[in-house]
Amino acid sequence: MKPVLILYYSRHGSTKRLANAIAQGVTSVDVPVMVRTVNASDGQASDDAPVVTSKELTECSALALGSPTRFGNMAAPLKSFLDSTSDLWLKGALIDKPACVFTSSTSMHGGQESTLLSMMLPLLHHGMVMCGVPYSEPELHNTTTGGSPYGVTHVAHASFDNQHQLSEDEKNLCLAQGKRLAQFAKKLAQ
Repeated sequence: MKPVLILYYSRHGSTKRLANAIAQGVTSVDVPVMVRTVNASDGQASDDAPVVTSKELTECSALALGSPTRFGNMAAPLKSFLDSTSDLWLKGALIDKPACVFTSSTSMHGGQESTLLSMMLPLLHHGMVMCGVPYSEPELHNTTTGGSPYGVTHVAHASFDNQHQLSEDEKNLCLAQGKRLAQFAKKLAQ
């Protein structure tokens, strides 16, 4: 089984925490995972995770794509990376691969859902199959922190010191999303 690619950009650590929790969900169903980041466009160090290659994106069995919310949209470094994938689009290299999206913001009303929806657009253009979070996950009904049927989210509460951890609801939704994505990848690999 080819690995699931968890690809994200994180400036203050919140999106990275989501990525790592989704990765735990993927590995819980015995599917290999690779966690990668993109180069930062503003000179800031993007993260300590390896930077993704085009080959890794092409060869993955599924993709989880994450970004912090920037004015209701994905961060520029992730958008820049996606803009560089036209060659994969021309080849149809990502058609029929399952994908999901995730985001974090400093407030509950910081544009999480619009960010998730905008992140889906290039993936749909690539022909990927979107995998959301179904309402059978009880946390979607009960969360007072992050969570959405469009993808998992985290509310960081303006915590730029990397100390605001995922809530139990957010972590459980990440595990469920990773597990669901990996299960789709397994079924499509058969």
